[in-house]
This record gives sequence, C-alpha cells and structure tokens, in this order.
Amino acid sequence: MNATPLCRYIMIFVIFVLCLGLSPRAESCSRVLWSDNGKAVVAGRNMDWFMPMPVNLYVLPRGIKRDGMTGKQTLKWTAKYGTVLAESSDGMNEKGLSGHMLWLAESGYGRFNPNRPGLSVGLWLQYYLDNFATVKEAVEFTEKTPFQLVTGSFDGRRVTVHLALEDASGDSAVIEYIGGKPRVHHGKEYTVMTNSPPYDRQLKNLRQFKGFGGNKALPGTTDAADRFVRAAYYLKNLPEPKNYRECVAGVLSVIRNVSQPFGIPNPARPNISATRWRTVSDLTNRVFYFESATSPNLVWVKLKEMDFSKGAAIRKLDLVGSPDRIGDCSKQFEPSQAFVVPPPDLK
Repeated sequence: MNATPLCRYIMIFVIFVLCLGLSPRAESCSRVLWSDNGKAVVAGRNMDWFMPMPVNLYVLPRGIKRDGMTGKQTLKWTAKYGTVLAESSDGMNEKGLSGHMLWLAESGYGRFNPNRPGLSVGLWLQYYLDNFATVKEAVEFTEKTPFQLVTGSFDGRRVTVHLALEDASGDSAVIEYIGGKPRVHHGKEYTVMTNSPPYDRQLKNLRQFKGFGGNKALPGTTDAADRFVRAAYYLKNLPEPKNYRECVAGVLSVIRNVSQPFGIPNPARPNISATRWRTVSDLTNRVFYFESATSPNLVWVKLKEMDFSKGAAIRKLDLVGSPDRIGDCSKQFEPSQAFVVPPPDLK
C-alpha cells in the first residue's frame, strides 16, 4: 500500500483486534442504522476491546494509489473519493457511504489463490470507501467481481470480520464471507449488526422475541445475539425526533445501551469486551461524530469542510495526545505521516 495513513496500520491489525478479536482476550462490537426518522440518515457503532485502545481520526484525500497487498494479481486502485476514518476500521467517504468492520468468528475467506485478484482483509473497508458512492455499487462489485479477501494473523489468531455498509439514501448491506463465498444481506431493513452467529441466524433468533414475532422477553446478557435483539428493539421504539439534535442523540442512546462496561476480560468469553469508543455517521449532512469512553466530550468532523482534493495532505486529528478536544474539530486536523500496513498471510 502506498501512502495511506488510514494506516496507523501497524494498528490496523490492532484495531482489527478490536473487533476482529485477534486476541483470545476480546472481541465484540455493535452497529445500528436509523434511516426513517425524517431528519437524517445516521448510523452508530461501538468499538469494544479488552484494554484501552487509543485512536485518532484521519482525513485521506482523493488520488492516493493503493494495492491489495496480495502479490502479482493484487487489486490496484486510485482513490476516487476522500474519506474520514477512525484508524481504518470505521469511516465515511465524501459521498456519504459509511462502513464498519466487526468481528465474526465464523468468517472464512477460502484458501489463498495467487492466480486470483486479491485484497487484504485489512483494506476491505478502505477499498469500498475509496471506490463507491453507494451501497448498491459496493454490493454489485462484491457479487460480480471474482476477487478474494486474504486474511492474516495477529497474536496467534486469524483475522475474521464481516462488514456493514450504509449510504445517504438509507440503503444498507451486511457482507459476510462464509466458506470462501460472500453472503450479502442488502436492503434498508438490515439496520442492526453485532457479532456471532452469522447474520441469517441472528435474524432467525430475533423473531423469537416480543415485537418481532415471538414471545420471549428482551434479553439482558452481553452476548452478541442478545445485544442484537436489544439494539433492534430500542431502535424500533425510538420516538420521532423533533430536531436534528434529537436525531443524533437517539442513535447515541441506542448504541450506548448496547455498550459494555469496563471489567475483567474472560479468556473463555472473547465476545465480552469493554466499549472503548463509539462513532455516529450522519450520512445526510456528512458529519462524523466520535466519542471516547474515557472522555465526557463528543467531537465531530464536517466532511464538507475537508480538503479531499487530489494532492492534498493526509491529515490527522490527534485524539490520543489531546483527549480533551470537544465539539466541531473540522479545522484542527494537521498534516500526518502515512503508516505502513502489515501484509496478509499469503501462504
């Protein structure tokens, strides 16, 4: 990969660790999408991890040349759209396409074939944000292009993730690779995503609960399946917002409800991890919100004020060294060095 800081990619696999569960000690995350509130299309996500996970925000301009890091047949591309990212596991592009990578233990990308076009799983989200303006475009590419995702290892475990996408129209998709083949759930009705089990089984489980066709009461554990049900329930019952502020607050109220408190990680339960930070993507107005679990302050970035022009500098909003930032930080990004992304395992 050429000059991309999304990069802190020494951290990407650490950030993957985040949701990817690359360590036996942690892994879980949640995502919700609220598209029918009459004010804005907004998506929220939690990033959960077993220990503090500091993160910065990056602005990546158009025109950055990248490749998929999988050898001679790797995918190569030049970024069509500029992006704002939280260390590359979560972000939004200037057209209002947003994406979130979450851990899925059942993911399987198939045996690496050096004769097929390849893409490192660590660049999966980046490729879509660089190249597509809508969920439909991303889904069509996934279903029609014979590329392969190639994963790697971290801390002795394979990286396994699935991907949630949404756009300014409210369209949504959940993409999972099971047995080397993509399973795509595409439509505005797919508004919630957590971790295991795979998405079709999550939807089947949801139908057992009150409000979704069944008789079971709302579950209360921190398991991914229970978080899925609670997120769906509270999202369904959000009141119509009176204004934009209540719209963003509504999504935050749901994603905070399925957040996980600090505690002692259980090596036998890798799906149980504390929430370290969360984001809200306003796809209508192109605003990216960030909230750290260790800070009382919400910060945000207005993409319409970012310089995404080809040749513009890669820029970083330092949240690690300046954790007390608050409010609109669109003008506070500074030029940043790019980081090198570790390669996938091609064996």
